[in-house]
Amino acid sequence: MNCLKTCCALWLIPLLLAGCQPKVAPGWSGYVEGDYVYVASALGGTLSQLNVRSGDQARQDMPLFALEAENEQAARLEADARLARANAQLANAAKGKRSDEIAVIQAQISQARAQARLNAAALAREEQLVKQGFVSAAHRDELLAAQAQSAAHLDELLAQLKVGRLPARVDERAAAAADTDAARQAVRQFAWREAQKTRTAPVSGLVTDTFFRVGESVQPGQPVLALLPPGNVKARFFVPEGVVGHLQIGAAVHIVCDGCAAPIAAQISFISNRAEYTPPVIYSNVQRAKLVFLVEARPSPADGARLKPGQPVDVVPVAGAAP
Repeated sequence: MNCLKTCCALWLIPLLLAGCQPKVAPGWSGYVEGDYVYVASALGGTLSQLNVRSGDQARQDMPLFALEAENEQAARLEADARLARANAQLANAAKGKRSDEIAVIQAQISQARAQARLNAAALAREEQLVKQGFVSAAHRDELLAAQAQSAAHLDELLAQLKVGRLPARVDERAAAAADTDAARQAVRQFAWREAQKTRTAPVSGLVTDTFFRVGESVQPGQPVLALLPPGNVKARFFVPEGVVGHLQIGAAVHIVCDGCAAPIAAQISFISNRAEYTPPVIYSNVQRAKLVFLVEARPSPADGARLKPGQPVDVVPVAGAAP
């Protein structure tokens, strides 16, 4: 009989202990993670300036760092000079000769007209002398030839004046315009390369880490620092297979963490479509070795600043969001 009583007592002890255990609150274990923004330059170079440190708050468009850019600056200045030359050539092609050159032609025309008048007067006098028989007709023919020559020279000078006032030919102007556009595009390219050497914050956020010090060489595309915008903080947690079918994108949940004065409101933003086992970082005897699905929930940017990546949290469904 005593043995029976002892056995019964031994069986009751686990039941009593189980009844004394605190009731597990409904919810799922997880941790905080961030979607970092890695700021890099498309071009490499020596880091010459670093304006922030880890832990700083960066504002959007705030200068973050600069790489040595002497070569890019020189190339851009050269491109500016080439553009100025191309613009000058295009403007010159749209004009005629210079005013001084036009003045020279006009002076030559005046001389030619004066010579033509002299030749005409000499020819008139010679005609009278030929009629009176004082001179031979041969000399008159020489004056006629001189008058024709002076008239032709005048016509030549008038044609030069007309051509001198004309712009370049259409094809030449088109070629000059094309050269100007090519020079302008070259300036854009070199200006872009120069701008790549100075990077600003694409978004506002916390500087979580810097990967280089001033004076170190940075390869093209290699991040110099990492930013964490408040809106990029999320909670990752795992729910059992029997619950995941009741969750929906946009469903409201509460994030509970140690040190949080109150639960943080969030919305489910991602539900994995692949099953997996509970990761070893989740120390839960209830969930261990059970099939679970990864789910993510994002708080508002203001509340996201209260959470730190790597921080363990519990995610509690809001009434109506899960069974």
